[in-house]
Amino acid sequence: MRAYVTLVRRELGVFFVSWTGYVILAAVMFLVGFSFLLLLKSLKGDATALPLTQLFYEYLSFWFILIIVAPVITMRSFALEKSTGTFETLMTTPVGDAQVVLAKFTAALLFHMILWLPLLPCLLLVRHYTSDPSAFRAGTVASTYLGILLLGSVYMSMGVFASAITKSQISAAMVSLVAGFTLFMCSFLGAVFPAQSDGVGALVAYVKLMDHMHDFAQGVIDLRPVMFYLSLTTLFLILTWKVVESRRWK
Repeated sequence: MRAYVTLVRRELGVFFVSWTGYVILAAVMFLVGFSFLLLLKSLKGDATALPLTQLFYEYLSFWFILIIVAPVITMRSFALEKSTGTFETLMTTPVGDAQVVLAKFTAALLFHMILWLPLLPCLLLVRHYTSDPSAFRAGTVASTYLGILLLGSVYMSMGVFASAITKSQISAAMVSLVAGFTLFMCSFLGAVFPAQSDGVGALVAYVKLMDHMHDFAQGVIDLRPVMFYLSLTTLFLILTWKVVESRRWK
């Protein structure tokens, strides 16, 4: 356990000792703030019965952050280790393959959640300067962050897997980007395959990310998408573990 914690601190610290982490953080803060400003302007001072968290996630910037930033965060996980020659050194240390994979995934997910912290003060500011209590409901905000955490875990696990199968950070980012965008586009297949139909239609209805986030942003926690995200995350982590394990014996 101590080795795992040490690895997580090492991986997370990398984001704060180089300019890359601060550039990502600044870019995400700008997008979150700008999107929130556009949201408030679109309301034009009118009351709305919808939670602000639900209105915010419907902006494309939310999905842009998720799909584009995730490959940037994870592309260096294993690819940089292999390109610089430190991967072999890491694999010869008394640390299990599973611990290495989990540590890199955990650090990426923690940094991903740090990026979304600016959303919280935005909601608090709206609650402070308005008399609308629905602007900040603890349960709704908590479920929204849970949805962001689960979505982030899937995209981080995909990114770590992409980084494990290549030595190039650019290639890892492109593979992760294509996989993440493909998963996101499944949300729009419902128009082609009705949810009531069997087979493909039922599968498409099960992987609609936008519908899942709609529920989370409203304060509704459905166990079906929770299990879907956890299962998909586990699958990619197991695949990453197998890739790392196979390289150890080459």
